[in-house]
Amino acid sequence: MSFVQPPVQVLQTPWGDIPSFIHGNEANMDMETVESFGEEWSKFDKFSEEELEVAGSQYFDIISKQMLNTSHRVLDVGCGTGRWSYYVASRCGTIEAVDPSKAVLAAKKLTLKKGNINITQAGVDAIPFEKASFDFVFSLGVLHHVPDTRSAVHKCVEMVKPGGHFMVYLYYSLDNRGGLYRFIFNLSNVFRLVISKMPSGLKKVVCDIIAFTVYLPLVGLSGLIKVLGGSNFYKKIPLSYYLGKSLNIIRNDALDRFGTPLEQRFSKQQITEMMSSAGLSDIVFSNQEPYWHAVGRKPL
Repeated sequence: MSFVQPPVQVLQTPWGDIPSFIHGNEANMDMETVESFGEEWSKFDKFSEEELEVAGSQYFDIISKQMLNTSHRVLDVGCGTGRWSYYVASRCGTIEAVDPSKAVLAAKKLTLKKGNINITQAGVDAIPFEKASFDFVFSLGVLHHVPDTRSAVHKCVEMVKPGGHFMVYLYYSLDNRGGLYRFIFNLSNVFRLVISKMPSGLKKVVCDIIAFTVYLPLVGLSGLIKVLGGSNFYKKIPLSYYLGKSLNIIRNDALDRFGTPLEQRFSKQQITEMMSSAGLSDIVFSNQEPYWHAVGRKPL
């Protein structure tokens, strides 16, 4: 592992040292949101092998062995607990996983037994590696939480080698949903704006209550409709995506959804434009949830 500049400090943990490049004055970073995610990933830092395989396969459904294989150097931007790096580790050569929050502590612990993953504390505006040095770069569920998502996409693509690929997952603006679904979402967003401002402890309790009283009943309803209907109508039920997901994942995502101060959403067209303007071509979107995740190629 080589950096383009020395770290600001080194975080010492029971699982090894973590180089840190956080100065505290990063431009494209909302510190309230960063701290919120640090708290979230400290609470939800354990995942079973099955959970990681099921969730990972849904995000990487559009990734071929040509895009990602065991000869490739990979960058995970906004790694959180390191769960996606953990999933990818057996499918690539080496991984550099970066995150600006204290979630890097959980990531270091989770990925300890994966010898090809390096954890670094850094934000998207100050990724401490040489540009155009990675075969595959990905950022899942992160860049919609920074003030300038377009700039963040450009920073990620700068790290990709010519001929390499960048995959991103950004919250969708419900552009493929009907009016009733959008109304329900907009109503829930009012609650998010209030809950995200609560003290940490209270926020976690409230989000757990939402997981048990809102998420689980709707997931159960979608499951019942799936069994009785035998069609894809159940997918129209809000939160049907969590059908088959563990309670751990549901509680985690409820905290993510309602506890995060800064959240932006983008249409498929907007994401395509951002990726294209960053220099990517051959952009492919998955037609499966979670919406939207897409991959593009950096031309030679």
